[in-house]
Amino acid sequence: MSDQIIPTHTCDYDVAIIGLGPIGATLGNLLAIQGLRVLVLERDKDIFALPRAVHFDGECMRVFQTIGIADALLPNLFVGPGMKFVNAQGKLLIDWQRPTCIGPHGWCASYKFHQPDLENALRGRLARQSNVDVRLRHEVFALEETADGVRLRFEDTSRGKLGRATARYVVGCDGARSIARRFMGTELTDLKSHERWVVVDTMLNAPRPDLGDFSIQYCDPARPTTYTRGPGNRRRWEIMVMPGDDTAQLSSADWLWDKLARWISPADARLERSAVYTFHSVVANGWRRGRLLLAGDAAHQTPPFMGQGMAAGIRDASNLAWKLGAILRGEASDALLDTYESERSPHVREFIETAVQLGAVIQTTHPELANARDCEMAEAIRKFVTPQPKLGPGEWMDDASGTAGHSAPQPRLNDGRLLDDVAGYRFALVALPAILEACPNLADEAARADVAIIASEDASIREWLASIGAVAVLVRPDRYVFGVAQDVHALDRLIEQALPQQRTESA
Repeated sequence: MSDQIIPTHTCDYDVAIIGLGPIGATLGNLLAIQGLRVLVLERDKDIFALPRAVHFDGECMRVFQTIGIADALLPNLFVGPGMKFVNAQGKLLIDWQRPTCIGPHGWCASYKFHQPDLENALRGRLARQSNVDVRLRHEVFALEETADGVRLRFEDTSRGKLGRATARYVVGCDGARSIARRFMGTELTDLKSHERWVVVDTMLNAPRPDLGDFSIQYCDPARPTTYTRGPGNRRRWEIMVMPGDDTAQLSSADWLWDKLARWISPADARLERSAVYTFHSVVANGWRRGRLLLAGDAAHQTPPFMGQGMAAGIRDASNLAWKLGAILRGEASDALLDTYESERSPHVREFIETAVQLGAVIQTTHPELANARDCEMAEAIRKFVTPQPKLGPGEWMDDASGTAGHSAPQPRLNDGRLLDDVAGYRFALVALPAILEACPNLADEAARADVAIIASEDASIREWLASIGAVAVLVRPDRYVFGVAQDVHALDRLIEQALPQQRTESA
């Protein structure tokens, strides 16, 4: 690792973010928590008032907890019980149950939400941060790397006025047509799934419990269709575009109501929004070039069959934010940013490849192939379990138990607080109190490395450590396990490795 960077203030901002959707707003909040100077440039004036993403998971909720908006989101969320895949005759092919109780992350496994609610909460939090400069109706048209930063040029489209700013780093959270990706020259790896679907959001006039709480994938070769429940009376259907469809009619009310007639009629609901999408499956081959980085749809796109599109971008922001913070505080060289893509790309590819595989089940439109599929799956209902991929190689130390590189559990401790709230937004060493007695210098070492010590006799902590044969676990600020100490002698080295700065100093 190269010499550590000494923070400078030659640039107007530490980080500039292009795009203020959920990913950009999440990243901005996480950077703001660390006291960094942040510029956010968003080309649109207002939050898009209609739903787009509709699902996030417990790991995302944990990020929102760190930001401080989780409790505000809760009243407007619906806990999803899972998804069922059925054939044209209604026979169950795949059963994907999601527990509705509190899970290992300290939150439920699956939440359905209304995207404008989330964006309002994220933006409201940003607005209270004095170190964040949000500029709406500002469209970036040029990025130029300099010796110590990036020069951005943009247009304030509300006034037709050109402007410029400089930042140490720029992160493109600007979607599938990312201008940041264009300036980086990054190409996309195609994972070979590109199908057109019509997405229809409706608002029921009254509760319809008969529609059910489970998401349903109707694997009907005549017309594959998805049903998803949202919070309150919101319901979504996704309808595959078939050969022979009149593309000029796909968004017409007559066409939509005809396709929805199996479930609802105009007397039951109103159409809130419809849009024709091509569900892509791609991963950028290069998430970083120098001081330019990508996150969210700018870096990867997935079919929606796992509900992981936005969730993957939230994970990007969580992974990237603390690393940028460590660099900009002078605790690490920017070589730490090389671990961003190496960790995140394999992780997100597993979700995308799984979504493509599920899509192949749903999108089978040839009757004979669909019949063969049904016969093959008739022998036993497939029980699907949500993947829990490990991070790719990067800023963590592998161990015999296989714990490092996975997200740490978040129990509620004896005093009623959740583990992350006790730790704060930094590294945390989770151990039993006896470790402090056995290692009298541990507290001082942890303080020098800015590592929180969570020494608890809580049963959940004791059980977790016992299950992996460890006396302590070091957890990163993004709540992934950095490393595990199997005995007291391994603790000193684990603390030394807590931040890249510590390694540099001890080398």
